[in-house]
Amino acid sequence: MKSDNENIIVVKSKAFALRSIQLYRYLIQEEREYVISKQFLRSATSIGANVKEAIRGQTDADFGTKMNISLKEASETEYWLELMQESEYISFEKGEEMLADCRELIKILTAIVRTTYNKGNKN
Repeated sequence: MKSDNENIIVVKSKAFALRSIQLYRYLIQEEREYVISKQFLRSATSIGANVKEAIRGQTDADFGTKMNISLKEASETEYWLELMQESEYISFEKGEEMLADCRELIKILTAIVRTTYNKGNKN
């Protein structure tokens, strides 16, 4: 098994979480936005937390379930980013950067979940 430093979903989800924390700080300090930003922070940081938990899963089913939860959290995060961008809490450019990263996570997680469930259906 790859180390966490070599595992692309671990690395990218953690980097996204760190950028999300920075965005959250900006939103509460500069925009005085507390509701959407908190929802965003919870879902954005939950992606990587569930990925880490999945990596340490006891069974393939456990792994698949946690990765699917990560995928759902990434989809929720995408929604909050779209809302913040469209409501102009964040700039179009910042929104597009974060959305691109979030959508990349969604693509990777979708592939992992599909592969995991297809692997389970072959047995």
